[in-house]
Formats: sequence, structure tokens, C-alpha cells
Amino acid sequence: MIILGVNETTHDASVSLIEDNIILFAGHAERYSKIKNDWFVNDKLISDALKYGKPDLIAYYEKPLLKKSRILISGGLGGEPPRFMNHPDLKGVPVKNFSHHYSHAAAGYYTSRFDDAVIVVLDAIGEWNTSSIWVGVGDKIQSVYKKNYPFSFGLFYSAFTQLLGLKPNEEEYILMGMASYGKPGKYYSQVNEYFSSISSQKYNFHKGIIDWQGEITPLNKHDIASAVQKVYEDRLYEFMEFAKKKTGKQNLVFMGGCALNATANTRLWEQFSDVWVMPNPGDAGSSLGAAAAAYGKHLNWTTPYLGYDIGQARYPAEAALNAILEDGIAPVVYGRAEYGPRALGNRSIFGDPRDPEIKSKVNKIKKREQFRPFAPVVLEEYASDWFEMPATSPYMQYTVKCKKPNLIPSVVHIDGTSRVQTVNRRQHPGLHKLLTLFYKETGIPVLLNTSLNIKGQPLLNDEHDILEWEKAYGQKVIK
Repeated sequence: MIILGVNETTHDASVSLIEDNIILFAGHAERYSKIKNDWFVNDKLISDALKYGKPDLIAYYEKPLLKKSRILISGGLGGEPPRFMNHPDLKGVPVKNFSHHYSHAAAGYYTSRFDDAVIVVLDAIGEWNTSSIWVGVGDKIQSVYKKNYPFSFGLFYSAFTQLLGLKPNEEEYILMGMASYGKPGKYYSQVNEYFSSISSQKYNFHKGIIDWQGEITPLNKHDIASAVQKVYEDRLYEFMEFAKKKTGKQNLVFMGGCALNATANTRLWEQFSDVWVMPNPGDAGSSLGAAAAAYGKHLNWTTPYLGYDIGQARYPAEAALNAILEDGIAPVVYGRAEYGPRALGNRSIFGDPRDPEIKSKVNKIKKREQFRPFAPVVLEEYASDWFEMPATSPYMQYTVKCKKPNLIPSVVHIDGTSRVQTVNRRQHPGLHKLLTLFYKETGIPVLLNTSLNIKGQPLLNDEHDILEWEKAYGQKVIK
């Protein structure tokens, strides 16, 4: 059976297509519409997915009527209805709805290697659920705990994102980067009190934090961000201890938008024997989750490279190496686009990590704040020599201490940490070759890796995007 999973009417709409346990396609609406965090799917995206097969069933990631009830009760006006059925090739295909948090849980568990695990879902809000705990045994997923709006880990973090002048539901990762520049002590109690009373009138879903005491200035923003991150990590640790005690499970599947906080994720290895965070744990991953929920069994997860296919027989390792050695950076496009928010080698800018000026140079190209850090990609076989790794990290999901920061300064944050991507030959032969070539030339098995995109726009997706990037930055994309 071919199943089309759909997520829309929330930030970062997406679709996924599976045939039995095989993932045929998974892509983001924004990459096709060129609208950052697009809420709705579009004909280009759906048509691309349908090249891999016409679905017998459409699985939708949430229950619209239940969601609408929460929006109306919380004082909202409701939004536009889904658009996916407007595509002519989907007329008459039956639709099955799954709850928002169940779609998250299914996306994580059914792509994991576990047949016995606790599944924790934490996000801003689904229909009503904001925090939920599930148990996965064999191919069955069962709910064991849930907490509803207005309590929410995700809304807590997004509210402070907004308070600090950033865009909620989009720039939480900037707050996470800011946190390392501050000290949490001065504001920890105030922020923690806010978390404790999140169900009170301290927070309004449509207005954010409405009673913050004190002025927000450039001088204290980093300290507040640091307090927010510390409170989130401490409360996450408590919640995970609760989940572990309640279920008795040693394997963890962590899903929802909160699972994108790489700094906090690292602490999970202190609590569990094994951890799986699907590389697209936020709402965009729920299109695959809905499809998996409809299938009801584990999927054959092998790769995150599931989107638009730009072709090319060989990864341009040699050309990229030459560009890095000559110019310090190499923008690379290859094959199928990544499914998830992070560039993992197929839509990436690579840089020489040895040069401390490269960080500034790439931030200038991308028109980002100069404090923003960049991630290293490292040969898996040498990862533990360079970083304090709790496990392999093929999807940039953990932030760890760098052991040799003086040798690779452009990929080490101010606090001495790095959000690491590990690569082995099976996972990505071409990227592994590029790293191997660089290692042979320099003795460094590490490169800077960041997303290849125009400021304010999604990751490059197709040939049109390449031309636009080259026009904007005057630099040739290597492909």
C-alpha cells in the first residue's frame, strides 16, 4: 500500500510518501514555494512526491476539529483549512486523521531501531496536548501520560524567544546560541518561577509574556537567554526522569519541536541507555509520522536524503576540496535534499575549520549575527579524538565539548562546545570522501558545515535556487 502523509496549517508544512515500510519521498513545502516556514503544501511539492507513486490512502497529521475547538476556546479565530485535496491527482483518495502527538510519536518510534522504548513528545501545542509519554513495544504504541495547554515546554521557550526580540516558532535556535554568552544566575529564579506558573495569566497564547518585570536591553539579553536555556534543561531532565520511572524503559525516543534543542539533548545520555531523535522531530516530520501511523509498523529508515533530486552521479568531493583549500569555503549541492531543518552535506556550505576568520566570513555571506556558531562535520572514526561524544551524531542533534578547540576555532562556540555531525562511509560515501581528502591534506578530519541558503529563505532545493544563490552572492555553487 502507498500512503501519502501530509502536515499543513502549521509552521513548516510537508508531505511524505511510503510504500509499505519503504520511504519513497519526504519534502518540505517551503523548499518549493520559497516561503520560509510555509504553512501550506503546494502543487509542486505534491507533484514531486507523486512521481514516486500514487497513494491509496492519505494520512493527515492531526485532527482539525479538535484543534479548532482549542483555538476558539483560547480566543483565536481559527485559520485556513488544509489545501492538499486541491491537487487534482488526490481527488477521491480516502483520508485518515491521526492526533498531532501520536503522529510525532509514530514518526520517532517507527523510524527507530527500538522494539521497546519510552516515547516522549514535547512541543508548543498540538490540538490540546503539549507534553505526552508513550510506550512502544513491538509495533504497538500506547499512550501512558499527557499534559494539555496552557502548560507547555515549547510555548515557554517560544515566549522568551519573542520577549528577546526574536521570531517565535522560527528563531528559537538563535536564543539557544545566545545563551552561551550569558550567565543564568541573575535571572534563573525569575524565569523558573515563570515556568512554574505557566498555567496562570503570566502567558497569553496570542500576546506571549505579558508581565515580565524589568527592561530588556542589549546588555541583559544574553543573561536572560542563558537562564531560559538552563531552566529548560533542568525541567526537561525532571520530565525525562518522570517518564523513565513511569515506564521503566531504558531506550528513549524523543520527538516534537523541543527535540531540536541540541544542547539539552546531550543530557539525555545521562539518563538513558540509548536515544533516538529522528532528524526531523518537529512538525514537518509529522507528515512521515502520519504515514507511519497509518502503516502501523516500523519503517526502513536508512537516510534523511529524501527530498527533491537534483541528480549527479558523483559527489563533487575533489572540486569541493580544491575550493576549500583555495578560498576557505565551498558551497555544494548534490542529489536529494535533506528531510529536516539541518543541512547534512547535500545542500551545504563547507569551510576550513582551522581559520578563525572563516566563521566571520560565512556569517557575512549568510548575513547572520556574528555571534552565531557553526557546526563541525567530522569523520566518525575520528570523532571521539576531537569531541567528547556520548554517541555518534549523524544528524547534528547533540552539543558536546571540543577537545582541540585551538585547532578548529571556526566550529567551536564561545563555551567550548560544538554541535557535531558524524559521517561514516555507509551513511554518505561522498561526504566521507571529502572529509578523508581534507584529512590527508591537513591532518584535520573536520570541516565547517552550514546550510546553503539565501538569508531569510529555505535551504536551496532545485536548479532555480542555485542560479538565485549565485546571482545573490557572486559565487559558483559546486555540483
